[in-house]
Parts: sequence; C-alpha cells; structure tokens
Amino acid sequence: MTRYKNQFKTILKLALTGLALHLVFRKIDTAQLLGIVKTIQWVWLVPAVILFVLSKVATAVRLNQYFKNIGLQLSEKQNWRLYLIGMFYNLFLPGGIGGDGYKVYLLNKQYKTPVKKLVQAALLDRLGGLVAIVFLLFGLFLLVDIQLDFLETEIWNGLMVVGLILTLPAFWLAQRIFFKDFLPSFWSANSWSFLGQIAQLICAWFILLALGITENILAYQLVFLLSSIVAVLPLTIGGVGARELVFVYAHTYAGIEETAAVAFSLIFFLITAGVSLLGAVVKVDFVENQK
Repeated sequence: MTRYKNQFKTILKLALTGLALHLVFRKIDTAQLLGIVKTIQWVWLVPAVILFVLSKVATAVRLNQYFKNIGLQLSEKQNWRLYLIGMFYNLFLPGGIGGDGYKVYLLNKQYKTPVKKLVQAALLDRLGGLVAIVFLLFGLFLLVDIQLDFLETEIWNGLMVVGLILTLPAFWLAQRIFFKDFLPSFWSANSWSFLGQIAQLICAWFILLALGITENILAYQLVFLLSSIVAVLPLTIGGVGARELVFVYAHTYAGIEETAAVAFSLIFFLITAGVSLLGAVVKVDFVENQK
C-alpha cells in the first residue's frame, strides 16, 4: 500500500510540476527568455554558486546544533555529507521517503538515536529556516514599494514592524513549549539560519548581475523569499514551476520583469540541482564509513 501511495505522490507531483511550467511558459515570451539566456554574464555565476554552497553549509551547521542537543555527536564534515544526501533525496527522489526521512532512518540505524528526537530536530530545522525567511520578509516589505493598496497603509507598515519585533520571541516561546530539548542552541542555531538566508540573498544578487539586472534588486529578493516559502510546499518536483509561478504573478505588483525573473528562478534551480547531485556521490561513502 505504501509503495502505491508513494507512486501516486510522485505522479501527482509530476503532473503539478508540468501544469505549473505550462502556466509559466504561457505567460512569458520564450523568445525573449532565450535571448536573455544568450546574454548571461557567466562570470557572476561563480560567486553565486559559492554563496549558495555557503548558505547550505550554514544550514547544515544549524542542523548539527540540534543533533548535539539530543546527544548525537557528528563531525561537521560527517554532518555535511549527510546534509548533501538529504538534498539529493529531496530533489531527485520526491515520491519516496524524502531527504529528512532518510536522514532520520540513517541516524536511527547507525546511532540508535530515538526517531522522535530525530524527527523533532528535522522539523525544527525546517522551522528555523522559515523563521529567518519570514523575518527578512517583514524587513523587505518595509523597504520595497509593492503596488497593492493595502500594502501602502500605515497599518500594514505597523504590522511589519510588529512582525520584526515579535518573530524571534514567538519562535523562542514555541520552541520552549514544543522543542524544549533544543532550547540551549536557540541563539546559535538562529544565527546560522540568518547567515544561511543572507548568503542566499547575496547569491540571488549575483544571479541578477549575471542576467544584467541592476535595478529593483530588493524587489526581486522579496519575491525570491516568497517563492522560497512556496517551493518548500510538497506540491511540485523540487519546487520547479511553483517558484516560477510566484515570479510571474508577482511581477505586476513588485515592478520586476517577468521573463527575466523566470530566467533567474531557473538558474537558481539549476544551481540547487547541481549541488544536490553531490549527494548521490557521497551517499555510499557515508554509509560505508558508519560500518
């Protein structure tokens, strides 16, 4: 039954991915997209890749902080290899156990760490990344001019300020109630969350430079953060299509160019896929070294 359920999930995700991409390419000028690709300044993609890798290193360190809270001692090198395996499973094997599930399985098998604690660590890791994104979104909404009437009011700006003030205290309280074992690493783990997310914003900036985009940078980054939230939802393969749809439908309100934004999103996905593929290489090595 589980096998058929996973197969159904995979087929559904493939269908939704195809539908999302179909909607995206109906909205944009494909000839213009090809023209943008031909004029890419490839040199800027080198620091973009480096910053993306650094962002993932930061989030891997965050996860290892949570592992240490439950008595699981992994070296940062060992943890990084495990993190790459998770990235590979999340992106290329979306219908099965998933990256987080596979990490839980491996660590429980090798170290006998209780599954409940491992699941809590994985869930808190996801929540920590989301909190950093939400916090940065509150700040960017104050800085970026969005062409929606209700976003141009004092009430909205006040809510954004309140969000900035309360995000971390609210997360601390939630962690104290539901994830008490991990509270000792609250500040250090969240510091790594913000470092990782800021590194991704700088990565996004370099991708924009590669595309020749030098205006409305903060608007692109705001939509990028929004698309990151949507991409996390288990609806499409690796967030493909869903992320691009956000850019397509947000361009009218954020003042960004939709075809260039789609090109940006596709490049970011290719960087993500390229780094995630490393997980296929280190998978066997990690397992063998645990024997």
